[in-house]
Amino acid sequence: MQSISNARRDGLLFLLLGCAVLVSFGPLLERISPVAMIDFKLPYYSTRCLLNHSDPYDGVDVIPAYRDGGEVALLKMVEGSPNSFRLVYFPTIFPFVVPFALLPFGVAHIIWLAFILCGLILASFLIWNTSAGYAPVTAGFLIGFMLANSELVVMIGNPAGIAISLCVVAAWCFVKDTLAPLGVVCLAVGLLLKPHDVGMVWLYFLLAGRVYRKRALQSLAVVIVVGLPAVLWVSHVAPNWTTELHSTLLSNSAHGHPDDPGPTSSGAHQLGMMVNLQTALSAIKDDPSFYDPVSYVVCGALLFAWCLISIKGRPTPTRTWLALAAIAALTMLPLYHRQVDTKLLLLTVPACARLCSEGKRLGRVAFIVTFAGFVLTGDVPWVIVLHMISHLRIPNTEFLNKIIMAGQMCPVPLILLLICVFYLYVYAQRTFAAEGSSRYVDAVQS
Repeated sequence: MQSISNARRDGLLFLLLGCAVLVSFGPLLERISPVAMIDFKLPYYSTRCLLNHSDPYDGVDVIPAYRDGGEVALLKMVEGSPNSFRLVYFPTIFPFVVPFALLPFGVAHIIWLAFILCGLILASFLIWNTSAGYAPVTAGFLIGFMLANSELVVMIGNPAGIAISLCVVAAWCFVKDTLAPLGVVCLAVGLLLKPHDVGMVWLYFLLAGRVYRKRALQSLAVVIVVGLPAVLWVSHVAPNWTTELHSTLLSNSAHGHPDDPGPTSSGAHQLGMMVNLQTALSAIKDDPSFYDPVSYVVCGALLFAWCLISIKGRPTPTRTWLALAAIAALTMLPLYHRQVDTKLLLLTVPACARLCSEGKRLGRVAFIVTFAGFVLTGDVPWVIVLHMISHLRIPNTEFLNKIIMAGQMCPVPLILLLICVFYLYVYAQRTFAAEGSSRYVDAVQS
């Protein structure tokens, strides 16, 4: 009993240390960074533009909102590039951002920052609480490491910090079968903010059946009730918003532009890098006609297998966490995602802790794979690696440049793929073994 108590204490200390690092350095970096809150400013000023009955998806219309907000330095930084101010989020984000847009930016960004910090810390404690009964030290170490490497999402104010935290809270509520209304609202808000981060988790609860499906449908109802008026509002103010959003996404992902996954991208391979599978495949052949289809086939096959297992198996807490661990990694791979979105890997910790508690080789592999994912998606390791690369003194040859670029582009997508395959394998193994045992028992009883 004493050893269990000591293990919980040590695990909690790791978690608290990660919280201390995040709370100490996240706001500090936000205060001194030239790109502080850049990912919050985009929806904030676009929402202010919408409140003034102007098109939030037109960069030219949004610029006056930045000017009125005193963003002189930012306007000079991107002078002559109105596309930099074009919104890249769906209209469903507006209901959540409107209360912030009604406040001065100085107040609004502090509250937004607090939401991210409190959300990440709350989600981390809930995941540790779930995992502590199995491997408290392992769980505390992994979560603390993740928190200590989450300064970027705080510094730039990306909505992923809030959406992912709410998604984790919802998963905890559903699996624990407690505070269901809170879980429904949290999942719905996460979907409204960043559907491409939260959507796959929602899909699991839809496929798993029973009470989980009910919760998923309730969340969808909240999304419709809140999101549909926002879409209608934007459609009234900016009838061409769909065309403008599509044009912005295409422009940003054009060859050499910030969201281009290829090696010539101007913003995909720095801190905050793109992590979808296309980035690794583009190191083989920098051609969308190659890396897009291959990514969709690989991810589609994994998603299809995951869906079949989720439909076939009866949900238990262990199998649910295995399913969520697999889909958390898979979510990042087929479509555009960046480093800040990988905080969704927090959902891998309960599954890892349960496998580690079994004390077998599978548990050791689970820890190695999961920890490798946390290291390779962490902020501090990449700050060190990118700093070292920038100071390398090597001959400037095409071959060596390709090797260095591949070292930046490939590790994160490949570790995400490995995490997905590993947890999907264990999920399938446990599900089919349980179903086989159930059929055997039914046959004996009959």
